[in-house]
Amino acid sequence: MLGHLLLSLSLPLFIGLVFSLAFEALLSPRPAPLWQRPMAANVIHLGSWLLLFGLFTLLLQRPWFAVVFVLSLQLVVVQSSNTKSKTLNEPFICHDFEYFWDAILHPRLYVPFFGIGLAIAASSAGAIAIGSFLYVEPSLVSQWSTVLFLQSNGLLAGLGAVLVAVGLRSLGAMSLQPVEDLHRVGLYASLWAYGVALMRSSPPDPLASPYAAASQPSAVASPDSAERPNVVLVQSESFFDPRPWCPEVAPTLLQHFDTTFTEAVEKGELSVPAWGANTVRTECAVLTGLAPSAWGARQFNPYRTLSRYPLPSVASAFRAQGYRTICVHPYPATFYMRDKVIPQLGFDTFIDISAFSSSDKHGQYIGDRAVARKVGRLLKDDDNRPLFIFVITMENHGPLHLEAPQQARLADTLPNAAWPLPGHLRELAVYLHHLGEADQMLASVKTALNESTRPGILSWYGDHVPILPDAYGYFMPPTGSTPYMIWSTQPTPPDQMPAEQPPQGIAANELGVRLFKQVFGRDISNDVIKAEPEPQEQE
Repeated sequence: MLGHLLLSLSLPLFIGLVFSLAFEALLSPRPAPLWQRPMAANVIHLGSWLLLFGLFTLLLQRPWFAVVFVLSLQLVVVQSSNTKSKTLNEPFICHDFEYFWDAILHPRLYVPFFGIGLAIAASSAGAIAIGSFLYVEPSLVSQWSTVLFLQSNGLLAGLGAVLVAVGLRSLGAMSLQPVEDLHRVGLYASLWAYGVALMRSSPPDPLASPYAAASQPSAVASPDSAERPNVVLVQSESFFDPRPWCPEVAPTLLQHFDTTFTEAVEKGELSVPAWGANTVRTECAVLTGLAPSAWGARQFNPYRTLSRYPLPSVASAFRAQGYRTICVHPYPATFYMRDKVIPQLGFDTFIDISAFSSSDKHGQYIGDRAVARKVGRLLKDDDNRPLFIFVITMENHGPLHLEAPQQARLADTLPNAAWPLPGHLRELAVYLHHLGEADQMLASVKTALNESTRPGILSWYGDHVPILPDAYGYFMPPTGSTPYMIWSTQPTPPDQMPAEQPPQGIAANELGVRLFKQVFGRDISNDVIKAEPEPQEQE
């Protein structure tokens, strides 16, 4: 009897396996053919299909329904991976499953990239399929005994789990370069391998942070802390200079940025670990001073780790020196678990979207000028402590195609473009308008620092380049780096100015260390925590 039941399951099992392999060919970039992959990767794919087929047949009691259901889920992952590859230059990985929940909580940030029409069509088709299969396909429990049904599907799922485990033991470590790993081992094996690598990884050692010693309670503020400057560190959403990349952009678009860049005490290109999104990768690198390699498999969403395991940061280092530390982010504090992470990183206060009003919106989000006004008010408070303010802007966050370009704005952004705009310029025009708003914010923050009773230092950088696939396809993609600079209200006297230094290229995790050095005049990269002397036994 058990053999007959397994035989009745074999046809949907085999057809589903074939389609699961065929659907991988829809991925872009496409994985290597089966015969070019490690044998362990193919064993994992077979085991995954047996495991999923067995479990969903147990749940749905209908093998053909289970096949369609699992393949539909695979198609969702494939479509998500292709969308992510197109916009972020990175395929779907195991860590991305949590973003499906985020897509429900913050649909504007995710669903439009997937395609609103496609999302509605897929949901409708899924509902129709569920109703159809429940009505048309009879339950196996009604045809076979419950014991045989449980035995057969349990056997398939158990065999699949064994094959997955065996394959993972032989597969070897991933390079943690998602494009390379997906191509080498395929979708199922890469998802499993990244998940296992994540579970086996450990949080970074707090002592590995360059801010570990400077964040200790013993690192008390120096006697001249009353003269310390206010410090504003701005992470400007999708900020980069598009003029070298696209000759059609107005050369006067970033006038305040150009002036500040010329005046900056330090400036250059910032190598950021993100493209188009994944802001927290750059944000984490700047704040903690740790390169992505220090996080291992946790590098793809380090804030999930930081929500439970605090690390020293540039904020905690400033706080140890007597600074009042504030983070301003005009978006819900719960996004990326910042409500838990920001306090863990040493910030006294977190100001989120609840401190702004709907009149502060410019486009889809709270505008950069409103954020600049908030920073200006903070700099005018009568607290005697110097301020360290970290700003995370939102105005230029995508999806940009949800906004329509306006012809009246083209004189400031794309002066030679014809109207109506061709497809490759539509999102670019929207982006450039908001980029000009970021430039105005830069000027406002500089003014607020100049008007403060304290000296001031401003550090400005972009978290990643924007998502502009049509423009990139037409003009070729930019390098992916973003500009950074450190500017002071107190310019160096002419007789003390060093020789003109060319812009320097640095990694994102180096920026905070350099900012600390500009304020305190010392490099903390090699600081070590002094061990407390062990008490000596008295005779």
